Amino acid sequence: MKDEEVQHYFDLEEKRQNEGIELICSENYPSYSVREAAASIFTAKYAEGYPGHRYYGGCENVDAVENIAIARACKLFHCQFANVQPHSGSQANFAAYHAIIAPGDTVLSLELNDGGHLTHGSPVSFSAEMYHFVHYPLGDDGRLDYEVIARCLDEYNPNLFLAGYSAYPYAIDFKRMREEIDKHNAHATVHCYFMVDMAHIAGIIAAGLCQNPCDYADIVTSTTHKTLRGPRGGIILTNDPELAKKINKAIFPYTQGGPLEHIIAAKAVCFGEDLKPEFKGYIQNVLDNTKACDEEFKKLGCVCSGTENHLLLLNVMKSFNLTGKEAQLKLEAVGITTNKNMLHGDALKPTETSGLRIGFAATTSRGCTVKQAREIADLIVKVLKDPNPDNASYRQEVLEITRTWQDVMKLDF
Repeated sequence: MKDEEVQHYFDLEEKRQNEGIELICSENYPSYSVREAAASIFTAKYAEGYPGHRYYGGCENVDAVENIAIARACKLFHCQFANVQPHSGSQANFAAYHAIIAPGDTVLSLELNDGGHLTHGSPVSFSAEMYHFVHYPLGDDGRLDYEVIARCLDEYNPNLFLAGYSAYPYAIDFKRMREEIDKHNAHATVHCYFMVDMAHIAGIIAAGLCQNPCDYADIVTSTTHKTLRGPRGGIILTNDPELAKKINKAIFPYTQGGPLEHIIAAKAVCFGEDLKPEFKGYIQNVLDNTKACDEEFKKLGCVCSGTENHLLLLNVMKSFNLTGKEAQLKLEAVGITTNKNMLHGDALKPTETSGLRIGFAATTSRGCTVKQAREIADLIVKVLKDPNPDNASYRQEVLEITRTWQDVMKLDF
């Protein structure tokens, strides 16, 4: 790269990622092939519209690649229709709402402090300004309570029920949700649609290791990074041909102009990788590593959520008398990256929190083993218990764990 000022920070970031332990569960490492597609000549092509129906000429090649991405997404998630143009998961949610409900309609989603997303009705998001969001809580055990959901459906009579979460460490019964919505719709005065934002668990779904919401929901959105290991972007899926038309119009021309065809090409490559048999093995390793870490935390006396997917929640306030922010900063100082997170019933503010959210999608991509996942839990506990940690010494322990892992710039799947 000729721009030395910018290259300097590329080099620092490459060093940080290679020498650190990445435990933010919404992050992952795309392959060299995915990054190559994202940096391809397709970045120079404007292609407003859809394959075969563009507003610009010279689109034969981007049409072919976008069709590959669509076909692979449909095969990966066993659905009939896919829109691969959303620039992000938030953009996908914005368009999905527009396709399925009207401004001012009522949306029933999980309470935000229990693991919802900004676009699920946060007062600082467009979602709360455009729609009337009401919320269902988790049960006292921190798990979804399907009887409570059924009661909330009847109480609020929503136009849309929204599932899919950013900090929920357990399995989700989409089939049960569909059944409860159907029971509600049988006597409701307003028809309730079912939408799932599967961004966090999309890779687990693609691998066939949990329920597929495409079998039950009217509309499904996702990011393409996280557990899918693709570029940063979004997708929208459905099995309803009429909804598919509305989704396409909601993306273009309603919310977006020209699609990022270089990112769509990277999505196509990612979906191709995810369709390989090896991907299921990778996801199983993610689940095994996350479970091993959770078990080790509990063995060491920590208060932890348990896990049935790629993430766990560590209560650092009860375990170490630290806020999530304090714990995050202590770990980051030694090369372990996590993020503070609200817990069910949290008394602290979102800027402080009582917990950390920890996931193993990224470290597993580099080669983390179950043994190392347990070592990582041990190291985290040592750092957080230490009132005056020797950061240099702990950094050496981090380097010892990561020394056998693959270089983040050379990964290919």
